[in-house]
Amino acid sequence: MIAQLDEFVVLSPVVYEKSNVAQNPSSVSLSVRYFRSSRLVFKPKASLAESIQSSSSGLASRISRAAKTEAQVVLFDYLHSTRNFSFVDAEHMSKNSPHFLQNLLSKIDPEKDVAKSLNKFLRYNPINEFEPFFESLGLSPSELVSLVPQRLMFLRDDSVMLDNFHVLCDYGIPRSKMGKMYKEAREIFGYDYGVLALKLQAYENLGLSKPTVIKLVNCCPSLLVGGVDAEFAGVLERIKVVGIKNDEIGGYLSGKGMYDWGRMLGTLNFLDRVGYTEEQLGNLFKTNPALLFQGSGKTVYVLFGRLIKLGLRMDDVYSLFMQNPHILSVKCTKNLCKALDFLFDIAMGIEDIAHIVSTHMELMGSCSLKGPKTVCRELNVKKDELCQIIKEDPLKWFSVASKSEVQSSGQVASKDPSKYLEKTAFLLRLGYLENSDEMLKALKQFRGRGDQLQERLDCLVNAGLDCNVAKNLIRHAPMVLNQSKDVIEKKIDYLKNCLGYPLESVVSFPAYLCYDMERINHRFSMYVWLRERGAAKTMLSLSTILACSDARFVKYFVEVHPEGPTKWECLKKSWHSI
Repeated sequence: MIAQLDEFVVLSPVVYEKSNVAQNPSSVSLSVRYFRSSRLVFKPKASLAESIQSSSSGLASRISRAAKTEAQVVLFDYLHSTRNFSFVDAEHMSKNSPHFLQNLLSKIDPEKDVAKSLNKFLRYNPINEFEPFFESLGLSPSELVSLVPQRLMFLRDDSVMLDNFHVLCDYGIPRSKMGKMYKEAREIFGYDYGVLALKLQAYENLGLSKPTVIKLVNCCPSLLVGGVDAEFAGVLERIKVVGIKNDEIGGYLSGKGMYDWGRMLGTLNFLDRVGYTEEQLGNLFKTNPALLFQGSGKTVYVLFGRLIKLGLRMDDVYSLFMQNPHILSVKCTKNLCKALDFLFDIAMGIEDIAHIVSTHMELMGSCSLKGPKTVCRELNVKKDELCQIIKEDPLKWFSVASKSEVQSSGQVASKDPSKYLEKTAFLLRLGYLENSDEMLKALKQFRGRGDQLQERLDCLVNAGLDCNVAKNLIRHAPMVLNQSKDVIEKKIDYLKNCLGYPLESVVSFPAYLCYDMERINHRFSMYVWLRERGAAKTMLSLSTILACSDARFVKYFVEVHPEGPTKWECLKKSWHSI
């Protein structure tokens, strides 16, 4: 059944409605089991696509936040208690399927008792479980149309897909990222039992750490299709030769990027033929990793192609690259291409442009230039006159067209130059690009001097986290480093030695390090007490225990045991008495 996942045909799911109830004109995408009744009417045109419109309907706009929260709790209870999903699976689906909940609420009157109405509705109308499931994996409603199976309603009917989903969960891949994996490489979810785990292990056998493999398959799900990707293995081998460690590759990948390992390998081979030494390549990629990993090396080919089109011979281009190895940095390449556009804009001849490139490539790459119109307006000349000025004296072009060095980041630096430089150096080591908008935002988010921030980051590394994993964690959760070194160390020690959780658990839930010790102590003490009495599963995720509201925690971790409320009060009193 699962082997045919990639052959699904989009058909409209069947929806049955009561004829005596006024329905929202935008039909809801709930596949409902048929019960014989004269009050039911068959509507063949209802589809998932229509459900997307309901989110903008008048009914949707008047559903309160409280009603949505109640619906979330009802859906959790339905999935966990009625459908026997694990606590973690039910919780994730109910908390991360807002569009499905919106559609569910459109089936009842949200002004009345939401919990009672929804419980009654779900008692007689089983839902299509694939819809909240796929949405909770990060897929949008429009993407669900082609992914929800035609003739299945219950997830357990597709046990192979569910088994592979749990293999990925157990390996540590975030659930919210799996939608992208399912959409781009559906075959992953169709493997027989044990196959997917072996494929993940195969990449670890290449010398990659588990966190790096997680990042890798998140960004490139296709790597898990078939055997180990030979082109990826080739790239890994080549960058290892130039001094880049295997696990450093994880710090260069982004979930938003698309990676062509064949083109990357071709780029490395091309630069090798140009004459770059291993040391030069290592320095080039360490200082400008985006050159290879952003666009899979496309920048190199684009720049090379533009220079060839100017009439430069292949040997001349090779020579220019060797004389100016830094020209392939992201910033220099961008400046050079803009400079070429400038010269084309003022209608300079190809031969003249080629001459300027041959003699002034370094300046063209290092200067950020104003636009031709701006320069003409400032000099009060026409484009043809400007063209003549540049041909006679190219150096004058750079003096009149170069942008001011004053940048917005300079305003930040002027307040405390030494502190700014320290913090900037730290952020550069984290992977932020100099003078980028992201860097400016990070300068405001991270509090403390550069050496203090580094000291706090070292706490995570010294505790056992891989350096690249720690850097990635901090970039996603900057607030972690806004605490003192002592506080971070105390929380890590409590996690490992008191709670018995591995340090890697903070990678999927870095917010653990931001909760106060009182909340952590209270909740985990209660959880451990329940676990010892067999009333709770072992090793629930940190987010399940800490992130839920107080009312939800009391319901599922206190009231589940007869003596729970008494124990809970004792724990709170004992903490306040300290």
